[in-house]
Amino acid sequence: MVDTGVVPSPSSDPALSRILVVEDESSINDVIATALRYQGHSVVQLADGRDGLAETARAHFDLVVLDVMLPGLDGFEICRRMREAGTLTPVLFLTARSDTEDRIRGFVTGGDDYLTKPFSVNELVLRVGAILRRAGTAAPSNLLVFDDLTLDPATREVRRSGRLVELSPTEFSLLHFLLVNANHVVSKAQILVDVWADDYDGSENIVELYIGYLRRKIDDGRPPLIHTKRGVGYVLRTAER
Repeated sequence: MVDTGVVPSPSSDPALSRILVVEDESSINDVIATALRYQGHSVVQLADGRDGLAETARAHFDLVVLDVMLPGLDGFEICRRMREAGTLTPVLFLTARSDTEDRIRGFVTGGDDYLTKPFSVNELVLRVGAILRRAGTAAPSNLLVFDDLTLDPATREVRRSGRLVELSPTEFSLLHFLLVNANHVVSKAQILVDVWADDYDGSENIVELYIGYLRRKIDDGRPPLIHTKRGVGYVLRTAER
């Protein structure tokens, strides 16, 4: 289980969504699981296709996040066999392939949505929420809390020690990514992929610039939460280690 220090707010709905993540790239698997756990979901992580198929038969899940390229069995074959076995659990495919034929194949085999790598964690969370709503599974509250800092994706409000902090859309996305990965160092490259996606082709210095903006607004005379790990990247945590 990944512990990033971010605590989801208590949900008014006692139902907790159980999600199976089958992804053989451990770093991607961990990022997905961490983000979903911060939304209040219960997550099981696997890396092998055959293990994933066996788990869908053994236990109940509200959603399966399924990589297409997997050892053992590929994601399309897993989904096809799930449907043949009568398992109707929604499936969100993850793949590095964006060809139309692959997308069509994903839906034909019984998939519910399709996300191409590299993808934004924010988009993944939104798509998961949309699938669960369509399936009639209530998604828990997604308020993020770390120390005295809170971020509400629904209202886009950020508060530090109860005081409202005004952020630009890019600053908000950057802070959200740091919160989802709290206590874990993230590189400039990871930040560029998540926050800027395909909208920026320039220097990684843009990350330093926006980290500076965030520090002035979030820390602003309070104990610093945003720290630099020289030569590696940035981390949201309560104190330097």
